[in-house]
Amino acid sequence: MNTHLTNSLLTSHKVLFLNTLAFTICFAAWTMNGVLVTYLTDNGIYNWSVVETGWLLGIPILSGSIMRLPLGLLTDKYGGQKVFTTLLILCSIPYFLLYYVDSYWLYFSLSALFGMVGTSFAVGIAFTSVWYPQNWQGRALGIFGMGNAGAAITTLLAPSLLNYLSEDNPENGWRMLPIFYGITLLIIGFVFMFLVKNKKPETQVKTIGGLLKPLKNIRVWRFGLYYFLVFGLFVAFSQWLLPYYVNVYKTSLVLGGMLASAFSLPSGVIRALGGFLSDKFGARKVMYWVLYSSLIISGLLMLPKMEILTPGKGIVAKKSGAISSASKEKIVLNDEEITIITKPQIPEKISVLPKSFSWQEVVVKQNQTVKKKELLAKGNTLIKFEAHITVFSILVILIGIMWGIGKAAVYKHIPEYFPNEVGVVGGMVGLIGGLGGFIGPILFGYLLDFSGLWTSSWIFVFIVSAIALFWMSNVIKKMTHNEAPHIKYRIDH
Repeated sequence: MNTHLTNSLLTSHKVLFLNTLAFTICFAAWTMNGVLVTYLTDNGIYNWSVVETGWLLGIPILSGSIMRLPLGLLTDKYGGQKVFTTLLILCSIPYFLLYYVDSYWLYFSLSALFGMVGTSFAVGIAFTSVWYPQNWQGRALGIFGMGNAGAAITTLLAPSLLNYLSEDNPENGWRMLPIFYGITLLIIGFVFMFLVKNKKPETQVKTIGGLLKPLKNIRVWRFGLYYFLVFGLFVAFSQWLLPYYVNVYKTSLVLGGMLASAFSLPSGVIRALGGFLSDKFGARKVMYWVLYSSLIISGLLMLPKMEILTPGKGIVAKKSGAISSASKEKIVLNDEEITIITKPQIPEKISVLPKSFSWQEVVVKQNQTVKKKELLAKGNTLIKFEAHITVFSILVILIGIMWGIGKAAVYKHIPEYFPNEVGVVGGMVGLIGGLGGFIGPILFGYLLDFSGLWTSSWIFVFIVSAIALFWMSNVIKKMTHNEAPHIKYRIDH
């Protein structure tokens, strides 16, 4: 009996390993446009606008999100091995066809098709789930979710590969990059075809009406908003950060890719830790940490590079009299010499922290008569804030880590509130969250076009974090008031 259980668990572990590998590759392929589109626009190969670029970053995320629920249902009906195999092989085709792209709309259409690799999350979650008993579900799904780190593979390796491919053919060398993705998807597809055993859930699949019933519960939409923030905007920034670094900090494509991967890699890997923390402290408490952190960090990140010129400490006459002489360095009033602070040399770049520069400008002339307390020299203070790349990168990594923890916390909520509808509610929440990855780059493009501020994307994160935190706090207060009003009274007072 024990031997049978051990062999069964070994088979499950094998499926989990291949599921996670496939999901990692699919996630890397899903976010390819973040690097490739940036490269194409940056090198003038295609003159796409910021908004057009945003659409190209977002359209694969849209197709991969809206098809998650149908693919999850197909997995329940036919088994994960068949669905995953078919998905991997079919999605390789648009990657091969990208070699022949010669227009924006052809690239757009193929991006929508290859975006279907994003449905691998729903397929893998359902297929992993059927292979493990209840006491292994949390660990197994947490490990599978680490495949999010695939985004880091693309941002880390693709820029160097693009540079290598373009050495001899700067105009068309890039066309080989999607070919590599297509070949990789084909290989893992054949691995699934020949090395993975199929398995379906034993329970009957519900009717469409039964599947849509949970949508009537507002709690599903609240969890969806959390996932929109911690997963959807994670996917959006996995692609948006590369053009952000290249344009704002003038980094090379390779350095920008490395810095962007520093955001996406820890966020994907740390998802397993989020599951552990949610088990230990409770998903609600962990979500509070995540939402407060997201609010504070995005508040810091939304400060743009800026210079603020404000009135500073001036000089007034201590007594009435006549100005004997007045220059940039000093004023002589009634034989009293008054030293003027001259304007310092203001550097182009400053250190990590904001820095202020103060000086004074003479406003009186020689032989002028002045009264007591009349202004002799006005003061100026310039506060220069660089939004330094080191501080920016540290904050970006921190918010990515908190979002990674939040991803697991959201899915920890679902079985607690919907124990008999985990798959359906999880699919709905995943779909809503995935839409964040679609909307994000497009909205960021419009915000940038409208405001001229790259930090406008972080203003959006700040607003979403604030709404999610307010909604959660409000719900908890109402629950506490309804179930234990005497405790609420003591907490409030």
